[in-house]
Amino acid sequence: MNNFIVLLKGELQRMKKYNIVAASFLTVLIWIGVLQFSGQKDVTHLFPIFIFVDATTMSMLMIGVTMFFEKQEGVLKSLFVSPINKNQYILAKTFANISSNLFTLIVLYIYSILVKEIHVNILGLIGAVVLIAIFHSLIGFILTYYSKDFTNMLIAMMKYIFVLGVPVLLEQLSIIKSDIISKLLYFVPTKASMNLLQVASNTTLKSWEVVISLAYMIIASILIFIFVSKRFDKFAIKESGV
Repeated sequence: MNNFIVLLKGELQRMKKYNIVAASFLTVLIWIGVLQFSGQKDVTHLFPIFIFVDATTMSMLMIGVTMFFEKQEGVLKSLFVSPINKNQYILAKTFANISSNLFTLIVLYIYSILVKEIHVNILGLIGAVVLIAIFHSLIGFILTYYSKDFTNMLIAMMKYIFVLGVPVLLEQLSIIKSDIISKLLYFVPTKASMNLLQVASNTTLKSWEVVISLAYMIIASILIFIFVSKRFDKFAIKESGV
């Protein structure tokens, strides 16, 4: 536990060092600007969309940024001679991401309360963001494992967003109205992510939709964590040149 806390503090410091904190703050300002000029007084229906985009894309992106910076600094080599284990390393990065995503959520929520109107279950949103951030942070590890450099990782992330994220957003905005496509979307993690955010935003969903979405995110996260953990040694050896 002590090693994990030290690692988490280190991750938060590196996020500041690599200007990830500044980028997160800039992203929050952009979301606030969009909300401000949306022309909507009640932003309840818009809120989960912004949180969805942030919790999915930023979680993957920040994993790639920190790991490729660490590669340049030779941090991965030190893991072979340090008392920490790979699972602590993976979890520390994931929880650092969660803290960034929750920062965005809380700031946007406070802004919406003070300037706009919003009717959401903030505790439910926090829980949803944690699950979404965990899952997509782990996806970020996988994308990083199979990318030669940060540019390749970014391209892979954009493919993920285009294939799995955009259709869910279009359905949420009622641009996609096909029943067949809507049913097919239940097979992708981004749909489960959006469902959890919708429930916390007082959108009425059937009980089975909530249960399946929750189970999907939890079970999928566990399975992907196992894969990420097993694959980590091979990645670390390759990238550190050991």
